Amino acid sequence: MRVLVAGATGVIGGRLVPLLTAVGHEVTGLVRPGGDTAALTAAGARVAVADALDRDGLRAAVRQAAPDAVVNMLTAIPAEIDPKRLARDFAATNRLRTEGTANLIDAADGARIIGQGLAYAYQPGEGPADEDAPLWRTGTPRQFAPVLDALVELERLTLRADGLVLRLGHLYGPGSAYAADGSFVRGVRAGKVPLVGGGHAVFSFTHADDVAAAVAAALDKPDVTGVLNVVDDHPAPMSEWLPRLAGILGAPAPKRAPAALARMAVGGWGVAFTTRLRGADNSRARLRLDWRPRYASVTEGFAAELGGGIAAAA
Repeated sequence: MRVLVAGATGVIGGRLVPLLTAVGHEVTGLVRPGGDTAALTAAGARVAVADALDRDGLRAAVRQAAPDAVVNMLTAIPAEIDPKRLARDFAATNRLRTEGTANLIDAADGARIIGQGLAYAYQPGEGPADEDAPLWRTGTPRQFAPVLDALVELERLTLRADGLVLRLGHLYGPGSAYAADGSFVRGVRAGKVPLVGGGHAVFSFTHADDVAAAVAAALDKPDVTGVLNVVDDHPAPMSEWLPRLAGILGAPAPKRAPAALARMAVGGWGVAFTTRLRGADNSRARLRLDWRPRYASVTEGFAAELGGGIAAAA
């Protein structure tokens, strides 16, 4: 199958392109002008150069690739994010998720669309959210509101094209904020990531390799459309996984901070991120894609990625 991967040099693209070429797909990686294409060519992929916000240029590049399927992993997320300025830091990604997605679908000219959503945008509530649960429309933190609006538009456009949206958890793996050299891990090593208000937010994580595997599985199942949560098996509260991550890293145990005090440092979104997030249920993706996460829990994944494969402490 001819597959075009938009966002081919990102955290997900770096794992996805080699997998798709390895299983026999003819892959074209879409990169913005000036992007590094060495990894793509090394993986056996072709390269298409275009800015997703340049409608005509993108259309020409995609038409030349003539894909049967287009995988939309377009983002422009900074290596470090200021939670008090989340809307600013996600402004470029929001445009890619709205204008870029519209341009990509138009250029795809009927090819199958697989896009990237978020599985931690659900309205806070009890228990893991399935795909029918509402998104966070009530009491949405101000800085998160434009991010959510862009995600809703991406999903609307993708579903209108009879595509598939993979709602991903907190992304980890090489190149991510949770990698050994990532911004979050550096903060944990330095003892600068506290447990705010008890750390009650429930996180569902997704390893970049699991995203790649889910996309590969979806390409083999063209009748699967709609939205699917592609996350690990065991959502975990921050109060559980953060101390374990610190232990794996040999870092200081996380300090505790009251929400009112933390709000001055990280703003309303920073507090909500650590106290209100809801985990997600992956049962539908496991069933419909015949997919399984590489690591059932993030503590297993962190131990393998960051602790030399030594099992996380119970």
